[in-house]
Amino acid sequence: MTILVTGSAGFIGFHLSRRLLERGETVVGLDNLNNYYDPALKASRLALLEENPRYRHARLNLSDREGVAALFAETQPEVVVSLAAQAGVRYSLESPHTYVDSNVVGFLNILEGCRAVQPRHLVFASTSSVYGANAKMPFNVHDHATHPITLYAATKLANEGMAHAYAHLFGVPATGFRFFTVYGPWGRPDMALFKFTGAILKGEPINVFGQGQMERDFTYIDDIIQGLLAAIDRPPAANPQWDAMAADAATSSAPWRILNLGASRPEQLMRYIEILEQKLERKAEINFLPMQAGDVARTEADTAETKAVLDYAPTTSIEVGVGRFVDWYREYYGV
Repeated sequence: MTILVTGSAGFIGFHLSRRLLERGETVVGLDNLNNYYDPALKASRLALLEENPRYRHARLNLSDREGVAALFAETQPEVVVSLAAQAGVRYSLESPHTYVDSNVVGFLNILEGCRAVQPRHLVFASTSSVYGANAKMPFNVHDHATHPITLYAATKLANEGMAHAYAHLFGVPATGFRFFTVYGPWGRPDMALFKFTGAILKGEPINVFGQGQMERDFTYIDDIIQGLLAAIDRPPAANPQWDAMAADAATSSAPWRILNLGASRPEQLMRYIEILEQKLERKAEINFLPMQAGDVARTEADTAETKAVLDYAPTTSIEVGVGRFVDWYREYYGV
């Protein structure tokens, strides 16, 4: 197949593109390599992908309507995996227009491309942040997520609704994944594990918000990729039991579904840091700080539906996952 992966020089997009190339697919990558975080890291990921002759890269902004339309028309992808977005919960407080340009306007351009070429499946990234003010645990896709508490989450919730509209109106089969705190080698420098590792190795203090009382459903990158690969090959059908009088939030009378991708093993943040200290063989100096705006105290994914639909079974413990990240970090940065 020809598969278009947006955000292919990003963390998840890079790992997915590499796995798709390994299994023999042709991958068209789209990424603008912006400077939200170190472009050199993105360039290093991209260089590895470009070693494969079945990879082609398009350096485009998602908001470039004509450029995105031309790419779809030329490449005619059979599957589209939309992972490109302006990421980060806290940055959305500083630069809200960036999120709308990328995550709303940009995603509309992806949907219009799908409308034009009619791929067999659109797989797109949502986020656990859409659960927002919902405190019911574990987070379940069949519960309505209608109270986002950051603009970032609101834009991803909008993506879910937009994809549903195109599934309903134009028959574009769409699967949206709510990711839960993804980590691992080649990760994002704005994420906690990356920041903590760099600071500890430099002997600098780390900032731990929520007074260290937060819990997160940390999910290793390989487990995320397992779910994405399974979904690519299994586009959704309309749910024949869907009842408009008792609407299921995760399925539809259109070919559309929402699934959680998480480990379903929430871990205390302080335990996560303790494992990192063990792998680095160094103690962290910690600044305990209050909860930040837009943060939640706990996340936990209910993945029963994902398991039923995709045979999804995450296996990587944080002990193994953090160790693999530390090994990669030391090798990549030579520390």
